Amino acid sequence: MRPSITPRAGWLLAAVLTVALTGWAPAVQHPAAVTPTPTSSAVTKAPARHFVSRPDLTPPVITATTADAGLALAPAAESADVFLGPKDLDTGVAMQGELIVDAHGQPVWVAGSSTGTFDFREQTYQGRPVLTYWVGASSSYGHGDVVVLDQTYTQVATVTTGGDLGPHQADMHETTITPRGTMLLTSYPEVRADLSSIGGPKDGWVLEGVAQEVDIATGRVLFEWRSLDHVPISDTFQPLSPGQGTQANPFDYLHMNSVSLDGPDHLLISARNTHTVYEVARGTGAVTWQLGGRHSSFTFGPGAAFAWQHDARRQADGTVTLFDNEAPPTSSRGVRLSLDTTTMTATLVVQYLPPATRAAATQGDVQVLPDGNVVVGWGQEPYYSEYTGAGQLLSDATFTAGSSYRAFVAPWTGTPTAPPDAVLRRSGSAGTVYVSWNGATQVASWRVLTGSDASDAAPAATVPRAGFETAIPVKHPGSYVEVQALDAAGALLRSVVVG
Repeated sequence: MRPSITPRAGWLLAAVLTVALTGWAPAVQHPAAVTPTPTSSAVTKAPARHFVSRPDLTPPVITATTADAGLALAPAAESADVFLGPKDLDTGVAMQGELIVDAHGQPVWVAGSSTGTFDFREQTYQGRPVLTYWVGASSSYGHGDVVVLDQTYTQVATVTTGGDLGPHQADMHETTITPRGTMLLTSYPEVRADLSSIGGPKDGWVLEGVAQEVDIATGRVLFEWRSLDHVPISDTFQPLSPGQGTQANPFDYLHMNSVSLDGPDHLLISARNTHTVYEVARGTGAVTWQLGGRHSSFTFGPGAAFAWQHDARRQADGTVTLFDNEAPPTSSRGVRLSLDTTTMTATLVVQYLPPATRAAATQGDVQVLPDGNVVVGWGQEPYYSEYTGAGQLLSDATFTAGSSYRAFVAPWTGTPTAPPDAVLRRSGSAGTVYVSWNGATQVASWRVLTGSDASDAAPAATVPRAGFETAIPVKHPGSYVEVQALDAAGALLRSVVVG
C-alpha cells in the first residue's frame, strides 16, 4: 500500500522552463531574519529509474531530505501523491510528460510522452477526480489545449479557447477548473500596439494577456478579459530589447501567468512583467485594485513586496499566496500576504524560504494543503518543499535537473484499463518475475501462479508490492506463469499471463 501523507513528509517539485529573461528589476529586500546559504543550480544529467517490465519508462530519481528527522511522523487521514511534468531534455531530464509519484518519490503513473507538459494536476470535474494538463507548441508562452483524463487515464474532454481568439490558442500558464464546471485559461495573442511610451515603434507588436472562462462541456466562452483595455504598456518592467516589438518578435509586456477565483464576483490575475496582481470584476472586467507594480493600490509592510511573481491565489482565510520569483542574488520564496482594503496595506504573514538560496527566474507555485501545510514548487530550480503553515521547512526534494512548471500534492486513485506488465527471467530451474502496473493505485500485493497450463496452475509466491516494479522470486516456474494484482483485502484486481 502507498504511504500516507504526513505533516512531516516531503513534497513538491519545481519546474524549469526554458525562458531567457532579457532583464531584471532591482531586487526587493526580504526580512533579514533568515539568511539562506548560497548554492548553485543543478544542471547535471538527472539519474533515471529503469524497469525490466517497462523499459520504455525512465522517470527521474527523486531524492528528499527531512528538515528534522528527530521528530516523529504523525499519521494523516489519507494518502496523497505528487503531480509533476518533467521536461527540457537539454538539462538532462530522463523523461518528458506527466508523472505522478508517491510521498517517497516512487513512480505511480509515468505517462512517458515524447513532448513536454505543463500544469499537470488532479482536479474535480462533474463531481469526480480528473487529471488535467496542457499540451501544445511553447516557448515562453504557448498555443494549445488542455486535456482532461478520468481515473482510468481515458481522455474525457479537451478544453481550448474560443470567441475571437479561435481554438487552440490556450496558453500553458493556467488550467484551473472552477466549481461550476468551467476552466480558467490564459492566451497570448499577437496584436498591434503603440510602443513609443517605452522607446519602441509607434506601430509595433505586443503579446496581449487574455483571460477566458470557458464552459468545459460546451466550449462556450463565459468571460473574457484583455490586458490592453486595462493595463498600459508603460507599466511593464521588462526591458524592450533590440529587435523586439515587431510582428516577427512581439514584445511580452505583461506575461500573464495565473488566473484564479477571488470569491464569486472577482478574479485574481498575476502578471510577472508588471510585477502586479490585479483584482478583476467578473461582471465588467474592471480592475478593482492592483497589488504591486508601478501603480499599486496597496502600500507594503516590511518584507511584503515582491517581483516577477507567479501563482497568485486567494486562500480560505482571506490571505493571498504567491510565488515570489525575485531576481538574483535574492532568493525566491513563497509568501502569504494579508490585504487590508480599509487601510490599503499589504502585510507579510509568513514566507516560505528554501534551505539554501534559490533564484528561480521563471515559474513556481504555492499550494496550501487541507491540513494547513504548504507546498512550494521552485520554478526554474528542480526542487519541491513542504512547510508548516507557519513557515517551518519540513522536507525538501529534488529531481536533479529539468523542468516541472508547477508541483501539486493531492490524493489520487487510478484504475488503468491496460493490464499489468510482467516479464519472467529464468535462471536454471528458478526464475524471477518482474511486474508493474502503470497508474494502478490499489495494488497491495502480487501473487504468482504457475503450472503446465492454466488448468493446473497453483500459487507459487505472494509478495507485497514494492514500489513501481516488484521483483518476485519463483523457485520452479512452469511453462504457464500468471501474475495477479491483489488489493489490501486480498481481492483480485487484474491478472496477466507472462508471455
